[in-house]
Amino acid sequence: MISPLLWPLRLLALLHPATAPPPAPQPALAVAPPAETPTVDVLLNRLGTTIGKLQTLRCTVKATERHPDGYQPARTLMKLAFNPLRIYLRNQKGIEVLYVEGQNNGDAWVYPAKFPYVTVSLDPNGALMHRSQHHSVLDAGYGVIADLIRVPPQRSEAYRRSFRYQGDTTIQGRPCYLLRSDFPQFKYVTYKTTGGETAAKIAERFGCGEFRIAQRNDLGYEDVLPEGKTLQVPNAYGRRTILCVDQKMMLPLAVAVWDDKGLFESFEFSQVVANQPIPAAEFTKEFPGYKF
Repeated sequence: MISPLLWPLRLLALLHPATAPPPAPQPALAVAPPAETPTVDVLLNRLGTTIGKLQTLRCTVKATERHPDGYQPARTLMKLAFNPLRIYLRNQKGIEVLYVEGQNNGDAWVYPAKFPYVTVSLDPNGALMHRSQHHSVLDAGYGVIADLIRVPPQRSEAYRRSFRYQGDTTIQGRPCYLLRSDFPQFKYVTYKTTGGETAAKIAERFGCGEFRIAQRNDLGYEDVLPEGKTLQVPNAYGRRTILCVDQKMMLPLAVAVWDDKGLFESFEFSQVVANQPIPAAEFTKEFPGYKF
């Protein structure tokens, strides 16, 4: 069995070959010296613009996320369409999720792929749908990357400005820009709630992801917090971040994030098809092959 940490270690080896094991039996990811140095701000702005203008997306995502009981690997097929938002997911266990904005009272349909094999409706931001994953189903695709590179209102530009262009590399046979952020200032800071906030709303203000807020402060994802509650909140998304961006599509193919405890999460995107029409029938429960 291949360790779920192998992929992020291979990314780390691009920059620190002496600190990570050799990537065999998989082929090495070679870094080519840049012929002409792009401006990091230009690259991040182009990346954010491309994500923001996505109309449809098909991809497969291999994720590794750290949880209290260890690292959880997952492989998920994704189909997304935007305006209105429509999402279909199926992971390696056969669990299927369908979310269509404006339908099912705002809930997602979930086929659990286990007894009693009955489709249920769940809040996409609720605790059950957050189980064993860092992010809401509504962040499927590149929602996490968009949050990672933006400058939220409660945070300075220091984290975004910490990104550096490290050269070019090749992933899945495609030329990529290699960006790296080192942010040793990463830490948990004290925050007092203003009342009526949830972990997700606070995470949006700090740009740090809601999982660590909920975990560190023993909060439920649906908890509405009273005014004046003292929390410990990350001041940035990570201590170290490696981001590989496809030079042609200007979409990420890989990202790995480390925090004060080590690897926090990593995502590898493959079979990426952007802005090609997806029939509306593929976002219905009755589509052939679905088990809802």
